[in-house]
Amino acid sequence: MDAASQEAFDRLRLIRSENIGPVSYRQLVRRFGSAAAVLEALPDLAARGGGRSPRVASAKKIESELNAIRKAGANMLFLGDRAYPSLLAELSNAPPLLLWQGSLAFIERPTVAMVGARNASAAACRFAHELANNLAQSGVTIVSGLAKGIDTAAHQGSLATATIGVIAGGLDVFYPPENERLQKEIAERGLLLAEQAMCTEPRARHFPYRNRIIAGLARGTVVIEAAPRSGSLITARLAAEAGRQVMAVPGSPLDPRSTGCNMLIREGATLIQSADDVLELIRHFDDRAEYTVPVAAFSDNVQGSSVPQRDPTDIPNTQRAPLIELLSVTPVSIDELVRQSGLSPQTVHMTLLELELAGRLTRHAGAKVSLAD
Repeated sequence: MDAASQEAFDRLRLIRSENIGPVSYRQLVRRFGSAAAVLEALPDLAARGGGRSPRVASAKKIESELNAIRKAGANMLFLGDRAYPSLLAELSNAPPLLLWQGSLAFIERPTVAMVGARNASAAACRFAHELANNLAQSGVTIVSGLAKGIDTAAHQGSLATATIGVIAGGLDVFYPPENERLQKEIAERGLLLAEQAMCTEPRARHFPYRNRIIAGLARGTVVIEAAPRSGSLITARLAAEAGRQVMAVPGSPLDPRSTGCNMLIREGATLIQSADDVLELIRHFDDRAEYTVPVAAFSDNVQGSSVPQRDPTDIPNTQRAPLIELLSVTPVSIDELVRQSGLSPQTVHMTLLELELAGRLTRHAGAKVSLAD
């Protein structure tokens, strides 16, 4: 196995290991320089956090997943690869790995997310289809989540030109089942993305993760019909937190499916009635982002002879203990922990990382953390 293949193998093994999430993955590789060095350092880091070493994915499991990826004609795209979407890489919890089928050329175009109700009205689906088609004809890629209703209409409207489907399960799992044909068409004519491993059946917890990818890929998100507390509003919130445009199509106050969109507009989202409205908003958005991960650790040309640099930070218990005392099962922002502890951000992040690897910490949306139950 050459150096590049070995590094990819080690990255996948790290990603599939216990207690390794998107945030911890990024921090670990930044500190240690390569996935192999991180795997070697895990026992010591977990011991500092007061727990056992995370269970590392076995080589047999990784070989099996790689075989499934090859069998499906899929590919791997790691965070830090040159082709990785720059807007998505801006997220602190950007997926360490995306599995994909189709053409990556579609992520090079300006991208707009379109989401909405699964039980959407016929009028809303028609509008979503026309809006997606008009935007795609204007050089915009449409990204959505392959759900019933608005998502399906958006994909169908942009399939002939430029569409990206982000699914919650594995690339080889069709969900919802009635969209199997559409999912296959997107893989052939557009771009299909998944964060989860092959053969993974989508669970409720997977959909918020999928939604962050949809919002992270796009300059802005358009919501067309959404009930309060729906997944579409989660996507809109994630877009706003990432500094992207949030747009909504107004609806009748008599239709509960319009409540979410009307609420977004009342709270500051831009009212959208046509493709021109969307194009005007995203026209001056700058897609060119700088990666915040080390090129040496994440690149298409891995140097197998490079020597990983270990993190010299060894936090004394006199600093670690007071920080842990500030934690509870109630989520708290990391910035608040820095403020109240009086410790440096580097010390706080390192301590939290050690606790996470030890299985004692849970990360939440909005850069918040809590003690694990």
